[in-house]
Amino acid sequence: MAMVTPILLLILAGIFDFGMMFRSWEVVTNAAREGARVGVLPAYTNADNVRARVEQYMQASGVATACALSCTPSACSVCVQSQTLVTGAGTVTARSVTVTSVQILPSLGVIGAFFGGSFGSVPLASTSVMRTETAAAP
Repeated sequence: MAMVTPILLLILAGIFDFGMMFRSWEVVTNAAREGARVGVLPAYTNADNVRARVEQYMQASGVATACALSCTPSACSVCVQSQTLVTGAGTVTARSVTVTSVQILPSLGVIGAFFGGSFGSVPLASTSVMRTETAAAP
């Protein structure tokens, strides 16, 4: 019992941290989708509108408090890019939104620090691409 209990507790801590990480990844994915949805609307062409919607979604989910408008990954960053996609039906413009966040591992981070490890956080990122309603130049 004394040998199995620490291993069982480590497995339970891993399950707990993975569940929290998976929840945060789902929030980051949905925030990228929400940002792309706002980014393709004609009235919201400014990248700050996209960042504000992503930040609002992530705050409502309890994952992040503030997001920066930057294409370099940080604690919470939003990268908005316009791109042209060539399809069989023609050329369309699209908006790509990448959301990056960092998930702290509360259980495994403490256990890892106790044994000299450094896996206290995991970077999470998701990208969503949606086409705009306006046609691209031929």
